[in-house]
Parts: sequence; structure tokens; C-alpha cells
Amino acid sequence: MIRFDQVSKRYPNGHQGLENLSFHIRTGEMVFITGHSGAGKSTLLKLIMCMERPSSGQVHVGGQNLRDLGSHDIPYLRRQVGVVFQNHQLLFDRTVFDNVALPLIIKGTPRDEVGRRVRAALDKVGLLKRENMYPIALSGGEQQRVGIARAVVHKPALLLADEPTGNLDPALSAEIMALFEDFNRVGVTVIIASHDLPLIARLDHRMLTLNEGRLLADGE
Repeated sequence: MIRFDQVSKRYPNGHQGLENLSFHIRTGEMVFITGHSGAGKSTLLKLIMCMERPSSGQVHVGGQNLRDLGSHDIPYLRRQVGVVFQNHQLLFDRTVFDNVALPLIIKGTPRDEVGRRVRAALDKVGLLKRENMYPIALSGGEQQRVGIARAVVHKPALLLADEPTGNLDPALSAEIMALFEDFNRVGVTVIIASHDLPLIARLDHRMLTLNEGRLLADGE
């Protein structure tokens, strides 16, 4: 599913985001990317999404070498990927339903199918009864669930999450991780960047540990 071959990322200000990173994540795996703040976790996810380009090396996603993608190909790549952010990035002037529907509307999904898929996604995260509410009326944990529903509503093969439990208490964090495990059980490849080591340690999944942009350990 994902392969990094000697990937480095150096920013214009001289900061070395990643250095000679090589690993392979198989289809259907659930993998945690860990490391200190600034270790390169977010940079790694951005390279998979083509939000950043490597300075050297090659990134493959689904058999496609991202080096060969032109700017017009990137939206198609991103439609195959779901992304969950730490700060939710919800639209607070739109209802929960409308927030989750956004990827389908952008994709041009027929209206009747939009309703069915949005409600199925909300049901999966336990928020079906909140569809007409606005995000501001929800708790932090519920807002994160809306973000997850939006990320999976278009049935992506790959789900990326950047510190999805960073602002949540331990009990809510465990619930959110359980949701990711549910999606992984039905075949979705899941990659989660997180520094919540106590929580990750309780889960039986592979862990890639970064340190100053280098791969320090691979718990394969």
C-alpha cells in the first residue's frame, strides 16, 4: 500500500524534516507513527497526501510513484484517502450532516446517495441523532467523531490521522482509537501519528518511531 524508499525532506529554511526514511506498510495494516514533537510525523503524512514533496527518495501509494503525479492528478489521489486532523477542521456555520457530506458533494455523488452514506457514517461513530446540530454545540470528543465520519464517508482505502486524540481525555482517546480499529477490521489501511505512548502501548499494532526525521525503530 505505502512504500518510502530513502525519502528525505528538507525545507527552504534548512530544517531537515525527514532523512533517508525507508519502510513498507501493507494493505490492511494499522500502524502508529510516534516520536517527539518535531520528529517528522506530520511531514510523513503530508508526503503521503502530496501536501509536501520529498527533497529526495521516492514515495509509493497504492502502487503509484507519487513523483510521477502532476498537479492535476493530486485531487484524484486525495479522493482515495481519508484524513482526520487533531483540531477537527470542521465548518462551524454548517450542520454535522453538511460537514460530513462535503467530500461526497465535492466528488459529485448523487443527492440520494449522499444522504444514505452520511447517515451510515454518522451511525458508525454514534452521532446519527446529532446530524442537524452545529459543531459548536458538540463536545470535543463528538467533534472528533464528526471529523472521522467525514474522513470515511467516501469509503477510502487509506485513513490517515494526525494526533487525533491530542485534545481528548484518556477515556475519550480510547474510544476514538477503538473506532479506528473498527475501520481497520473491515480492510481499511490506517496510519495514525500520535505521541500518546501509554494508549498506543495497550494496542497490538505496529509502531514506527521517528527521531529527528530518522526511523529509530520499527516494531513490525
